[in-house]
Amino acid sequence: MPPKIKVTREEIIAAALELLRQKGMEAVNARAVASVLGCSTQPIFSNYSSMAALQQETRDAAAAEYSRWIEQHMKEGKYPPYKASGMAYISFARTRPQLFKELFMRDRTGEPPAGDDPLTRSIVALIVKNTGLSEQAARQLHIELWIFIHGIAAMLVTGYLDLEEPVISSMLTDVYLGLLNRSKENTP
Repeated sequence: MPPKIKVTREEIIAAALELLRQKGMEAVNARAVASVLGCSTQPIFSNYSSMAALQQETRDAAAAEYSRWIEQHMKEGKYPPYKASGMAYISFARTRPQLFKELFMRDRTGEPPAGDDPLTRSIVALIVKNTGLSEQAARQLHIELWIFIHGIAAMLVTGYLDLEEPVISSMLTDVYLGLLNRSKENTP
């Protein structure tokens, strides 16, 4: 009998996340994860009551990776922080297409609506601070720009369109300035 290998939850999630990165959530199953780890499926079933639980924890790990990605790009200084968040969203889609699809292009029916998470709250606060807009106007500007940014990211990740970073940057500036000017004109 081969020696018993101790496999941690962290190792299981790391393996599942790598499968997600490479092949999508459809590839995250007990046999595939065990194969990556070089073990039997027993540690997976010992640590997770169902594949749905493993997949949810893998999705959570992907969301944490996305949050770190956005925060890192906002701190780099290549773009102003708010613009950096949008450019990072698009670059995440380009460089991590399977993670992007799982996080942002799956059926979200029955899930809480987006927009009240810590990252969005901090971005809205940044808009308020930098523009003087009310929180409601800042949230509206962010949602409209996010829809535009998501459209670009979705077109890139599905191969529908391929734009270079300078073109995307210019487009984001144009749309941001247009939305900001409209918001300021509508503020009493």
